[in-house]
Amino acid sequence: MEKGMVSIDRWNEGSQAYFLTHLHDDHTAGLSASWRRGPLFCSPITASLLPFRFRGFDVSLLRVIEVGATRALDLVSPTSRAPVRVLVTPIDAHHCPGALMYLFHGTFGWVLYTGDFRWELSSERSQLAKRMLLDVLQGNAIDVLYMDNTYCNPSFSFPPREVATKQVIDIIVTHPDHDIVIGIDNLGKEELLVNISKALNIKIRVWPERLRTMHLLGYKDVFTTNTSLTRVRAIPRYSFTFETIDGLNQLRPTIGIMPSGLPWLLDASKNTTLYASPLKSHQSEASPDLLQHMPHARKLKHNAYCVPYSEHSCFSEIAEFIKVLQPSNISGIVSSTYIYINPRYYFSHVDRYLSDKSCESFKSEVNQMGSSSGCQPSLKVRKEWKIKYVSPRPSVLVRRVSRLPRARRGAKIEESDSRSGS
Repeated sequence: MEKGMVSIDRWNEGSQAYFLTHLHDDHTAGLSASWRRGPLFCSPITASLLPFRFRGFDVSLLRVIEVGATRALDLVSPTSRAPVRVLVTPIDAHHCPGALMYLFHGTFGWVLYTGDFRWELSSERSQLAKRMLLDVLQGNAIDVLYMDNTYCNPSFSFPPREVATKQVIDIIVTHPDHDIVIGIDNLGKEELLVNISKALNIKIRVWPERLRTMHLLGYKDVFTTNTSLTRVRAIPRYSFTFETIDGLNQLRPTIGIMPSGLPWLLDASKNTTLYASPLKSHQSEASPDLLQHMPHARKLKHNAYCVPYSEHSCFSEIAEFIKVLQPSNISGIVSSTYIYINPRYYFSHVDRYLSDKSCESFKSEVNQMGSSSGCQPSLKVRKEWKIKYVSPRPSVLVRRVSRLPRARRGAKIEESDSRSGS
């Protein structure tokens, strides 16, 4: 597709149509209340949330598109000025509320942009999305796949979210005398919290802005801001630190739970730092297999747990996704993250290497191929994110969130960071 026709999750480009996959901050960078560049296509849920995220946004620019409904866009070629018809079909990304993949079709061929997505093989929603994609393609091959490669590395292996939810509930049940804090983002993991509420027959406390989002999503009776109604509360992910948890324990016994695909670990050498660096933990002599198959909740320290609840696909799910679609070309949309490997390193020989091989044997074969050919994976390493551990004063701690600048409230530590649109 020619440049200047369509932009996805990019808001400073000069295009004729703009598409938003979902409302996470890394996908709305450049979007603002004063943005007026052109029509913005998104899901009904995203359309209902966007005016509250960007107050004053011109809602007449919004074009709501339903999952599975193909829509025709009549655009103009920027070079020849000839009319170009582009067909677009939204597909459920099963990531966070309102998240979509976009399948484009035209004289340029078939292009699929996944945005962030979770392709759980046991999920009915993923199976429905799979059937929908194949029905629209009608046997045609994907020419270009722009794919969420956040965890495109055999080291990452997550259980279904249903299993991870059970792990969170088990932690809460085995600590009946503790308050529970769970780190979440401004959007996402609603199903986790709802299932906790149903299983334990309790309400979940959230901060006021998050309660408004919950109400907009239709959750009227599950969440509250009342501190006296529940011992379980969700807090913005940026405030989930050992400092916060230990400070809360000076007031009441408290357990922290971080639901994330990132391998949150305690630096054993210092016992003072919480970090999320897959590369560093993978190379650690003390724990060489910390990233190999992470199906279980792990205790970070005596009052904090990490549970492998991920809203991004792990490696085996990405492999199955690519095997089904058999794209001619693959491009990762995550250009900078804690560990980055170009997906073409692993999936350049899709038809030959994805048949009946496990992730580990598959990785071994690809590594041997690279060694014999002199080809190395494209690896970009980002400095790990760290939180220093200090002993806080309780009186300061309880006022900390309310005193933070509004722009930082609910800010997230990314599971994925910088992305490029099409």
